[in-house]
Amino acid sequence: MDASKVDMFIMSNSKFFESYQLNSIRDRLVAMDDSKWVMISTQQYKDPTTSLIVSIIAGGLGIDRFMIGDTGLGIGKLLTCGGFGIWTIIDWFLIQGATREKNMQKLQQFL
Repeated sequence: MDASKVDMFIMSNSKFFESYQLNSIRDRLVAMDDSKWVMISTQQYKDPTTSLIVSIIAGGLGIDRFMIGDTGLGIGKLLTCGGFGIWTIIDWFLIQGATREKNMQKLQQFL
């Protein structure tokens, strides 16, 4: 894979992944077959900042977890009104990391 394409991908998508994962992602993309590049470059990743905003506004209903694909946790939050508010507050600190982890899982499907 062309290193300049990979560097451009990393620069434009770095907010979607944890900073410690970026070097590993770069190395794996450089070593990757060119035929997978189109699929990887067209993937849409969830924005951690958007997840945080949704969590603050409607986290008690589990919408933040539904949005990132954690359906089971979303149902749990919905049925317990965000764990009686406690789970909602905890998610304000955890939702961005969970979103980045989901983005990494999505990327790893193609690597």
